[in-house]
Amino acid sequence: MRPLWLCWALWALPLAGPGAALTEERVLGRLLRQLRLSEAPVLDEADVERLVIPAHVRAQYVALLQRSHGARSRGKRFSQNFREVAGRFLVSEVSSHLLVFHMEQRLPPHSELVQAVLRLFQEPVPKAALRSHERLFPRSDRARVTVQWLHVRDDGSNRTSLIDSRLVSVHESGWKALDVTDAVNFWQQLRRPRQPLLLQVSVQREHLGPLASSAHRLVRFASQGPSGAGQREPQLELHTLDLRDYGAQGNCDPKAPVTEGTRCCRREVYIDLQGMKWAENWVLEPPGFLAYECVGTCQQPPEPLTFKWPFLGPRQCIASETTSLPMIVSIPEGGKPRTQVVSLPNMRVQKCSCASDGAPVPRKLKP
Repeated sequence: MRPLWLCWALWALPLAGPGAALTEERVLGRLLRQLRLSEAPVLDEADVERLVIPAHVRAQYVALLQRSHGARSRGKRFSQNFREVAGRFLVSEVSSHLLVFHMEQRLPPHSELVQAVLRLFQEPVPKAALRSHERLFPRSDRARVTVQWLHVRDDGSNRTSLIDSRLVSVHESGWKALDVTDAVNFWQQLRRPRQPLLLQVSVQREHLGPLASSAHRLVRFASQGPSGAGQREPQLELHTLDLRDYGAQGNCDPKAPVTEGTRCCRREVYIDLQGMKWAENWVLEPPGFLAYECVGTCQQPPEPLTFKWPFLGPRQCIASETTSLPMIVSIPEGGKPRTQVVSLPNMRVQKCSCASDGAPVPRKLKP
């Protein structure tokens, strides 16, 4: 039978020690190990431009994103909740909308974004159009709504990043909610002066193929103007935590430098996958992510405790709760690129704690 102190030590192995900050090399190493590759794939840019991410791959990626969002917001109280109506529609077609949100000064200082929700009002389908559709497609009444973040780069080019997706029925009407937390997080990383937040909303068939339903043509969302005036306009809800009131969340003050006297806290670190040379053409989603790292110092036990428990090392600031990072990658297979979803564990720090080597600390590993 193992000694009690040894059992404690085995149970409390740290997820990440101090100084184990997530770097470009660590991200690449974890991704290659997960894919069982010896080096980063090299894909031709022309092949990637012709690449279409299959619907089932997108659905799997979105499902993992939604699980991650749920893990981040669970158990937190919202200290602020406001709505911002879209400034305008740049595009208003049957199947695609480009929404513009002017975000400057909408997120208060000393706050943490917990969740961002895009709310769209689905207009009721006229009864005559609905009866006609039911005669042609009696068993198909759903369409897929997808929201993407649109980033206009400095050189004028742009890229879109998949944020959320859900099915809607043509028999329903009213408000539909999509989680766009990652889009706002991406927007926050842009250099100032920041461009508006651009969200591209598209309505597509639930399934592809020659016998696919045309239910997506019946789905309409209210816009600005006579048809969407008033409170049916697209809305963006931002849920935030005031870190001055909820300092127990353990986030560092972004305006205060970390010094020897800084208490253990979680510091924001943005990993820009889009800017990494090795990720070109084969890492498709996401363009980047907030990883965070644990920094600062912990109060040490008094001397008598050190002699009583000689196996305990100094208390250190470590990650006690983490979440996984879902990604869409393209791997060469049989001379052609094949897309797949991969989930890298322990990539984002959710909570930092103080713990000694060998001392128990509650740990949570989020999916």
